[in-house]
Amino acid sequence: MRYLYKTATVLFLLFLISCSEEKIGDSEFGTVTGKVVNNETFAPMENVKIVSSPTTSTVFTAADGKFTLPNIKVGEYSFQAQKDGFVAKFEAVSVTANNASEIVFELSKSTANNKPPTVPVLITPTDNSTGLAAALELTWTVTDPDNDALTYTVMLRSDKSNATVVYKDIKDKKLALTDLIYGTKYYWQVTANDGINTPVLSNVSAFITVVFPSTRYLFVKNISGNNVIFTADDSGKQYQITDSDKNSWRPRRNIQAQKIAFIRTSGSQNDIYTMNFDGTEVKKVTNSMAIAGFKSDYIGFSWNASGSELIYPNFDKLYKIKSDGSGLTKIFKTPNGKFISECDWSADGSKIALKVNDINGYSVEIYVINPSGTVLMPVLGGINGGAGSLNFSVSGQKLLYTRDISGFESTNYRQLDSKIYEYNFILGNSYEIITEKIAGTNDLDARYSPNEAEIIITNTSNDGISVKNIVKTGIGITNSRAVLFTGSSMPDWE
Repeated sequence: MRYLYKTATVLFLLFLISCSEEKIGDSEFGTVTGKVVNNETFAPMENVKIVSSPTTSTVFTAADGKFTLPNIKVGEYSFQAQKDGFVAKFEAVSVTANNASEIVFELSKSTANNKPPTVPVLITPTDNSTGLAAALELTWTVTDPDNDALTYTVMLRSDKSNATVVYKDIKDKKLALTDLIYGTKYYWQVTANDGINTPVLSNVSAFITVVFPSTRYLFVKNISGNNVIFTADDSGKQYQITDSDKNSWRPRRNIQAQKIAFIRTSGSQNDIYTMNFDGTEVKKVTNSMAIAGFKSDYIGFSWNASGSELIYPNFDKLYKIKSDGSGLTKIFKTPNGKFISECDWSADGSKIALKVNDINGYSVEIYVINPSGTVLMPVLGGINGGAGSLNFSVSGQKLLYTRDISGFESTNYRQLDSKIYEYNFILGNSYEIITEKIAGTNDLDARYSPNEAEIIITNTSNDGISVKNIVKTGIGITNSRAVLFTGSSMPDWE
């Protein structure tokens, strides 16, 4: 009996020892979840095979790219995502008891057998096409054997410049161009890139834009808070010639120089610039001495007849400058400190008309000086209210101007009844030359027509906020008013 008891005891202890050697947690399990996405688009990928090492079960991703592996024994694993055409991806995972471990696979396309895109074929404009608009769309076709996402680069060069403009990272097979130069030959080429192979370059194609049309009118429109200069032909067709994101106004054409001068905001000041009739070759004229005075919208400047020089005000001083920006000279200073707001230079170069006013725009005087700065004669003075719009006739024997006959004065320089007058230097007096005007409106920015038989003006309600229209009217002819351009102001007609 004692022997049997000892034997049983030994067997029991051996059983306990055997049981104690089993590792805690060998019977515990966890879950592995995850998602597979494309590393370029981050779109979910379906039917991706998920396997592990050590081996568990094998699953495939659903349409949303997700997968679940339940009842995975706790431990350290390496999971792999596999799909034809993509590089297999490995991720290490620690599976813990009663927990879900999450994996995200980002698969990239395999480049081992990837083929480059085809050579881009340029579609529009057709090669060597002519007479095209200054705003057009380039289009091309290309395919990719592996359906890779393609990006494009367009290179554009004109025959007027050696510089090449490059448009990068284009996603569509088209490119809109809005700032082409009239009468210019362009060359263009497209590169297609699949992000894997060497980019593929197209042939070169060429096209020629239409020659800029002959236009007579200049005017300004307000676009998103900026003054923008337009030109128009006799049929009324309009062409924008300054950028919408720049504040440009008061255009003045000079036929001899074949240039348009205008004012543009430049940093904290306003300066005079010149450009070609089509808006190209913009050049800054003023620098150290800006154009400045009372209310920038009412400031004016003038060419000389040949287009070699300009005169402009800077508060109480009048300056002359060459059109290339050189030769800045002060030619006049008001004797009473009043601001010079407008000036006009006669075609024969002998007379300069000035409109001066106080800091509020009133106490207006209009008088004439010679180019040396000597005052020759008064034209207007001792009145209340606003005035302006100086413009000499071709002969220099008459001077056009406007004035508010109501005599009203306010802090916001509102005018109530601005009419058009002409001063005759031979007779030595002024008289109203346009008697027809809608009540409650102002005639402003008056200019002679090229043949001086008509006047072009800005007409607008005297409320100061209504739409402005450019109107043409005959001198001494009743019922001849005609609206040329709506929503426009500051006309010039050469």
